[in-house]
Amino acid sequence: MTNAIGKPGHAASAETLEDPEYLAFQSVGERRVNGHRLRDEVPLDTHAKWKATPARVDPLATLEAQSAQRMPDLIHIRYGRMAASPFAFFRGGAGIMAGDLATTPTSGLATQLCGDAHLLNFGFFATPDRTLIFGLNDFDETLPGPFEWDVKRLAASIEIAGRDLGFTKSERRSSVLATVQAYRESMTEFAEMRNLEVWYARLPAQDFKARLDELADPLSSAEADKRIRQSLKRDHLRAFNRLVERHGDSLRFKSAPPLLMPIEELLDTEQRDRYLEVVQECLRQYRSSMPADRQSLMESYRYLHMARKVVGVGSVGTRAWVVLFEGRDCDDPLLLQMKEAPPSVLAPYAGPSRFSSEGQRVVAGQRLMQAAGDHLLGHYDVVDWDGQRHDFYVRQLWDGKSSIDVTQLTPKGMQVYGESCGWTLARGHARAGDRVALAAYLGGDDTFEQAIAKFASAYADTNEEDHALLVGAVADGRLEATAGI
Repeated sequence: MTNAIGKPGHAASAETLEDPEYLAFQSVGERRVNGHRLRDEVPLDTHAKWKATPARVDPLATLEAQSAQRMPDLIHIRYGRMAASPFAFFRGGAGIMAGDLATTPTSGLATQLCGDAHLLNFGFFATPDRTLIFGLNDFDETLPGPFEWDVKRLAASIEIAGRDLGFTKSERRSSVLATVQAYRESMTEFAEMRNLEVWYARLPAQDFKARLDELADPLSSAEADKRIRQSLKRDHLRAFNRLVERHGDSLRFKSAPPLLMPIEELLDTEQRDRYLEVVQECLRQYRSSMPADRQSLMESYRYLHMARKVVGVGSVGTRAWVVLFEGRDCDDPLLLQMKEAPPSVLAPYAGPSRFSSEGQRVVAGQRLMQAAGDHLLGHYDVVDWDGQRHDFYVRQLWDGKSSIDVTQLTPKGMQVYGESCGWTLARGHARAGDRVALAAYLGGDDTFEQAIAKFASAYADTNEEDHALLVGAVADGRLEATAGI
């Protein structure tokens, strides 16, 4: 078994991944030889292996360790959301799976990982030129690591979602195989492309919709059409109407605890006296993390208000703020999300980030993997009221983002969705890693996808057992959970 990050000289490492010279000394032929050699060292069928051992860390202990670093008044919401179903548990259990993946055979081929590539972290979003594309939209856990970790998390998510949806074993397997086959075949195509062709590759939303239409699958096509229309409308102005209220000539966030709480409701008297000073320092750092043209844009806005907003499943309990700005006048609002960036759940196994700021890690990983990034992406750090430093990244709120409701997909629709996810993940990995060696390693037959499908099924069994543990811990009072929030 090779190490998790790979070996300098024939695969990217955490230290060399973003060094532009790390592949310069190798020809395409040499890179192919490296991929073939790694396949001999770590055969494709070894990726099928998964079995929880007695030495496995208690999954609830992992969750509780994460909770200890989060805002305590929100932890019951996180557990309530994760307890809702095995798939909801999986969404919140990236840290659990990271530890499990670290015990599996690794290829030695590293790239920039999404780190949490489950199927709901893909979707539609608007590019800066306002074109709608399908892509990855969550990079909280991004870090260099073995490419197959992302593939395995994606495949397992499709198997687990299929179980929740009542798909047959054959239907689930077909979706997983289609997803991983799309990844493998797309990597082969990217390996033959010129560098800039890979960099500019995109998957337009309408291409995704057209593929569903070809299947004559009215239910899945209707869902895709609905989400595309939603994405075109789901911008910061729509978020403004849902989250903000007017008080005369002033604007402020609504109060809807515990999911949306204006800053004033969370601070004591001393903290209220200081918070504007803290906000100003955060905004100064944020602006300085951006290119000069974006700094100029942000300087044209005036800060108005902020609120804590609970988001997601796995992220619940981390510090997440929405911030309101005014541009030309009160009819020109801007909404940003400032989201805490703890260390990646992959870091204990793949190595720490090379960046001193976890917010910068998220921003750099997103820019590297995503087809078209958010123009207002940035980062900052702050010493919070607890006396500890916390890192944050900043992005626009919503900005054309929308995810497919997989409960509305038929088994055929899930296959198309999985294929789109596979293509997207391959593209991100091809941009960041050695796509020629990756394609050579994956080969030209279905060995890899067959192995990953076996892994996904076995891991879904473990995930169901872990979910049952959480439900039991809630029932016996070990953990407090509130459902339906």
